[in-house]
Amino acid sequence: MPSQEEELLKLVTVKMPYGKFKDRLICDLPVSYLEWFDRKGFPSGKLGEQLQLMHTIKSNGLEHILSGLKRLK
Repeated sequence: MPSQEEELLKLVTVKMPYGKFKDRLICDLPVSYLEWFDRKGFPSGKLGEQLQLMHTIKSNGLEHILSGLKRLK
């Protein structure tokens, strides 16, 4: 099972594979796009989990927890 740090690191390294923001890092997706997924439904699987986590982080003003990880990538 991946650690919490590994899950957060993926947010700063994994890119959106499709859609309007294709090839943008998950951490760089606008909150409005994440809110749209929250209303319409997140995709299934790992991508959906990552998008949900990013939505939670941004919705709660916790983006600063990713700043150190961005420097590690």
